[in-house]
Parts: sequence; C-alpha cells; structure tokens
Amino acid sequence: MKKHILIVCQYFYPEPFRISDIAFEWVKRGYKVTVVTGLPNYPEGKIYPGYGLFKKRRETINGVDVIRIPLIPRGKGKFGLVMNYFSFPFFGFFWNLFTKIKADEVFMLETSPMNQCKVGVAYAKKHNVPCYLYVQDLWPENVEMITGIHSPLVVKPIERMVRKIYKGCTHIWGTSPSFVEAIRKYVDPAEHDKVSFWPQYAEEFYEPKEKKAHKGFNVIFTGNIGQAQGLEILPEAASIIRKEGIKDVRFTIVGDGRARHTFEDSITKAGVWDLFEFTGRVKATEVPDYLATGDAAFLSFADDDLFAKTIPAKLQSYMACAMPIIASAKGETVRVITEADCGMCSDIGDAEALACNIIAMRNLSASRLTEMSENAYAYNKEHFSKKKLMDEIDEYFK
Repeated sequence: MKKHILIVCQYFYPEPFRISDIAFEWVKRGYKVTVVTGLPNYPEGKIYPGYGLFKKRRETINGVDVIRIPLIPRGKGKFGLVMNYFSFPFFGFFWNLFTKIKADEVFMLETSPMNQCKVGVAYAKKHNVPCYLYVQDLWPENVEMITGIHSPLVVKPIERMVRKIYKGCTHIWGTSPSFVEAIRKYVDPAEHDKVSFWPQYAEEFYEPKEKKAHKGFNVIFTGNIGQAQGLEILPEAASIIRKEGIKDVRFTIVGDGRARHTFEDSITKAGVWDLFEFTGRVKATEVPDYLATGDAAFLSFADDDLFAKTIPAKLQSYMACAMPIIASAKGETVRVITEADCGMCSDIGDAEALACNIIAMRNLSASRLTEMSENAYAYNKEHFSKKKLMDEIDEYFK
C-alpha cells in the first residue's frame, strides 16, 4: 500500500492548474490522494456554478478525495483579491483544528498567494509528517511587482512569513534554476540542499495536431489575460506591422482574465481591432486544436525583473504542441527557446523588435518553420517529460 498524500492548494479542478493533473497521476501510481482546496473561482472571480458554501464541499474526482473549505471569491478588484488571499488560510486554520485526516506526506503547490501554505505547514507540524513545497510564484517579489509597494513595513512581514514557511518544509522545488537561487535567499545556508529545480510539464493532451486551414500568418496566444502577461505590447507591434504594409498577419487570443478590458482598450487605442480575434475562455483540452490554427505561438511578460527568473507553464504547452514560438521575454524563457532553437525572442516592452520578429517568422520557409516545430517538440520531450519528472518526485516519497 503506497502512502497517503495530502495536497494543500487553494486552486484545484475545475480551475485550470496543473496541480490537478499531478494529483490524478499520483492516483494512477497507487497513492491515496486527498486535496484540501477552496471553492473554485479562478480566473473570473466568482464561484463556479454548482459550488457554494452548502454545495459540493466534498467530492471525488478521478479517484482524488477533494475537500473544499470556504473562501471569499477573488472578485474583479484589488480588495476582493486581498480578501481572497486571506480567507483560505483563515478557514484553513479551523479545518486544521478539527480534521481527522491522517496523511503520510503533505504536498503544496504555491502559486499566489503564498500564505495558503500556512495550512499545509501547520498540518505537517501537528502530525509530524514530511512537508513538500512546489514554488511557482516568488514571494515577496510577486507582491512587490503586482502592488508596486516596496515599503519595508509591508515587505518585511512577508519575508518573515516566507522564511517560516520554507523552514517548515522538508524539501522545496522551484520551477527554474533562477527560482532555486531566489528561494535559497530565504533558507538557512545549511539547508540550501533542500531546494532544487523541478520544471513544470505539459499534460498528455498537449500534443501536436494536424494543422487547420486559416487565413494569413496567424499568431496565437493561449491562457490567462492578466497584468503579468503584458499583452499590451501586441497591439503596438500590430500597428507597426500594418505601417510596414503587411496585411496578412492576424492575432488570435484564446483565454480570458482580469486584464482583458485593459488589453482590449490597448487594441482600440492602436486601431487594430480588425487584426484580432478573441475566443474567450476554453477548456484546456481544447487548446491544442486552437494552436493547430496558428503558425506561431506567442508569450510575453510585463516589464519586471521577476519574470526573467520564470519559465512559464505556457512555454511547455506550446513546445509539447510543436509550435514555433515568438516571445517578448528575457532570462530563463529566452534561454530555453534559444537552446531549443524553436523560436524568436525580443526584449520585454520592445514592440518594434517584436514586430520585426513576427515579420521575420512570417517570411521563413516552410522547411525552417517545420524545423522549429520539431525542435520544440524534441526539447520538451527531453527536458520536460511528465513521466521523468513524476518519477523524480516518487524518489522523495520513497
């Protein structure tokens, strides 16, 4: 009988986070898996239909026992987001007091907010079991980037919380080598070995699909439309491309998010609405079919040094679907794309360089685009294989 893993994460299926796939994979591998999570509300900011304080608080999904503790939904504004961030650990404190669950391991996926991890650390300490943490958002850096607040009165308490959470963990993984170095700044030097690199993987449904007929050269973006993505650079680049007299470049946006209205305003300001198409939010399993309508996949970041340390999950998804990639990025993302030889990169915020790259990729031969596609797929298989990465985690549980 394999061990009982308790996953503590504020987000879980049907919300679009890879922790769900990790949990389902552990069930396939024979583990008993229980998830403590919140009421699903990401990214729209309101509780999903069918869920509520008195509805579907406990369910079993693909063999995973799911317990949903109350939380305040994100809403659309900053106040709602703050209340959401504090509500999960608040109700998690009371869950910890009364739960009768006996787990052998605790595993936490930390994508903001980090204070959600207090729930898992407290459980592990109370029951004297190993506690594992997978860091996908760096704190306090992420808070400073989003809020623009750098005052020690705000940052120092967050740093203390981060150090305490890290101290309570048996092992910590970061999603990039740069994340590992950043995390170690808040870990005792004698414990640096407990921090290591474990990249994200793309689920099995991300795979190359037969290309579908479409007009022109189609650049496609998939995923959350948030502040962090910095998508406002696309309309700027589109305007430059139009001024060059190129009329066949199109942009397809697959997804939704809190910053969609800001993004749409930037399209209006640039006067390039005729070059853009929005599909809205789609199921993750449908994304490969949408990518099959594109000639290149796009990813970008807002202009912050934090994102130089990030390998976004979107990158693995694009590569698994054998897409040539156009990126407005720096740091780790540029390193991966350059090593793989699967796309073109320009600096964050440089719309002119982005426009030049889009034009350059449009003008590539069919054989070169195919080569980029094959390179992306091969690199993903070698470095981001789901089986290989999940086998690594099994070794820690043994």
